[in-house]
Amino acid sequence: MSDRILFSIGEALIDMIPSRVGCSFDEVPAFSPRVGGAPANVCAAAARLGGRSALLSQLGDDPFGHKIARALAGCGVELSHLEFTSKASTALAFVSLAENGERTFSFCRKPSADLLYAPEQIDPGWFSQAFALHFCSVSLVDSPMRYAHLAAITAAREAGAILSFDPNLRFPLWPDREQLRQTVWQFLPLTHILKLSDEELPFLTGTEDIEAALPALFTGDVQLVLYTCGSKGARAYTRTASAHARSPKVAAVDTAGAGDGFIGSFLWQLQRDGVTAAELPKLSRKRLTEYLIFSNRFCAISVQHHGAIDSYPTLEQMEQPEADFSLP
Repeated sequence: MSDRILFSIGEALIDMIPSRVGCSFDEVPAFSPRVGGAPANVCAAAARLGGRSALLSQLGDDPFGHKIARALAGCGVELSHLEFTSKASTALAFVSLAENGERTFSFCRKPSADLLYAPEQIDPGWFSQAFALHFCSVSLVDSPMRYAHLAAITAAREAGAILSFDPNLRFPLWPDREQLRQTVWQFLPLTHILKLSDEELPFLTGTEDIEAALPALFTGDVQLVLYTCGSKGARAYTRTASAHARSPKVAAVDTAGAGDGFIGSFLWQLQRDGVTAAELPKLSRKRLTEYLIFSNRFCAISVQHHGAIDSYPTLEQMEQPEADFSLP
C-alpha cells in the first residue's frame, strides 16, 4: 500500500436525515444529524479501507464542526490540515428521502465556514506527499474556497499528483444553472479523472449517451472517465480502453454518499496499486473491470444502511459474504 496521501478539498457538513421517508420537507417530523459532504465522504471511504487521506477544509468552531472532526478521525482521516473558525457556522444540508432512497436537498450555507477557506491557507509543501487531490463543484461558487481550490490544484499538479473531479451537482447552491455548467467546464480540463453520473451527463453534455459525450469529456488533461448509473452499474473509459461492471442487486434504504463511496473506493484502489497520473491512460480493460466491481460492491453495501460515512465498510467487512455483513 502506498504511503502517499489522498487529499480532498471542499465541504464537510452535517446531513440532516429525515425520520420519515417518502414525504416532503414540510411533512418530516424530525431530522437526525449525520456527518457528510462529498470531499469528506471520499476521505472517509478511502480511510475506512486502510488508505491515507486528509481533508483540506474549514469547519465552524461549534458543536457540529467538532462532531464532524471526531467522526472523520474515527474513520482514520488525517485532520492536521483541517481548520476551525468562529466567523461562520458549519454547513447544514437538510435531506428529504424518497421510498427508493433517492434524495433532495435544502442547504443552510450563506456563507458557511468551509466557504471562507482561503488560498492563503493552502501550503504547496503539503502535496509533496500527495497521491491525489479530489474535488467537487459544491465549493466552486464565488467564494474564497473557490480560489483555494485553484491554489491546491496548481500545487498538486506541480507535485505530480493525480487530480480527480466529481461535479456532484447541487443546483440549489447556484444562482442559476448556466453558471454551474460553465464552472464545471472551466475546471474539467484541469483534472485527470472525471467521475459523473447518468443524471449529470445530460445537463453537462446535452446527451444521455455517454459514448457520444466522450469526445467532449476527454478534454485537457482528462485521462479516465468514470460513469455511474446507480443500480445499473458503472463504466470506465480511457482514451483507448473501456470496461463495464453491473451493480449487485440490493434493497437501497439510503443513497447518501454512494457516489462519494464509489470514487473514494476507486481512488483507494489506485492508491493501493501505486498508479500515477502518467499510468492512467495505460490501465487495461481487465484492471478497470476489477476496480469497478470492487467499487460497485462498496456502494451496494453502503446503500443498505443509513448515512454516508457511517455506512462505509472496512476492507475486512468487504471481504465478508454479503449475507453475513452488517454494520453496527
